Amino acid sequence: MVWCSGWRLASAVSNAGGLGLIGSGSMHPDVLRDHIRKCRKATEKPFGVNIPLLYPQIDEIVGIVIEEKVPVIFTSAGSPSKYTSRLKDKGILVAHVVSNLKFALKSQDAGVDAIVAEGFEAGGHNGREETTTLTLIPLIRKCIDLPLIAAGGIAGGESMLAAFALGAEGVQLGTRFAVSEESSAHLAFKQYILSAGDGNTALSLKKLAPVRLMKNHFWEQIQALEERGASAEELNALLGKGRAKMGMFEGDLIEGELEIGQAAALIKEIQPVSTIINEIIEEFNLAAAGLSKLKF
Repeated sequence: MVWCSGWRLASAVSNAGGLGLIGSGSMHPDVLRDHIRKCRKATEKPFGVNIPLLYPQIDEIVGIVIEEKVPVIFTSAGSPSKYTSRLKDKGILVAHVVSNLKFALKSQDAGVDAIVAEGFEAGGHNGREETTTLTLIPLIRKCIDLPLIAAGGIAGGESMLAAFALGAEGVQLGTRFAVSEESSAHLAFKQYILSAGDGNTALSLKKLAPVRLMKNHFWEQIQALEERGASAEELNALLGKGRAKMGMFEGDLIEGELEIGQAAALIKEIQPVSTIINEIIEEFNLAAAGLSKLKF
């Protein structure tokens, strides 16, 4: 949710009954502190921060969330053992995002409070195993006792119910909220997402760090390089710096990096967060009622 989830989106999700998360991956430390303080003013409900552990200023970022007494931290993109104990010693709940069973077990050993199991349908950076949510959730559920949060491809109440049936206790949504009114993503990017159909996203840059992108001119350049067997250095040279900001925050739909999940194909309008959450709960209840009528 880099460039999409600032204090406005996080506070709106929390105010509507979810747990809003500030995406710190696109923020310098002072910007993150500002977003945390604005979020606290905008909601009396709990909220959290997602911290990619490969962040270059990670020690400063962790220090800020401790100083600001953020109640919940979701860590990702790194070893769960690095900061979990330090955060928990300060009374902070820690969830770690994983894409395979190996890291789920490592997260459990590290003492996290919950695990987010993210299938490769998700937008942004993904696991190299390309395991789907439908397979990943029961795979992890059989091996861990911690609360399990499903992510990847979940955009409505029906998919939320399916995740619960597979053993999850909660769900994490990114793509659906990236298109919300409160998302900080550029309007042009949101509208481009609405035009997405089946197959309009793809997992790319596998030699660097796999990331799911919407297809555009930049993606076509990546595809051409990958098809001819380009090296990681060549791909890095094309990627450069600031591609995600260019596409998602500044609205360059041609040369920008457009990170979004497969669930983009299901989204047809830009809505307020409160409407999105109400729709999801209504869909969930209707789907659950329908399943209760099945007989075998």
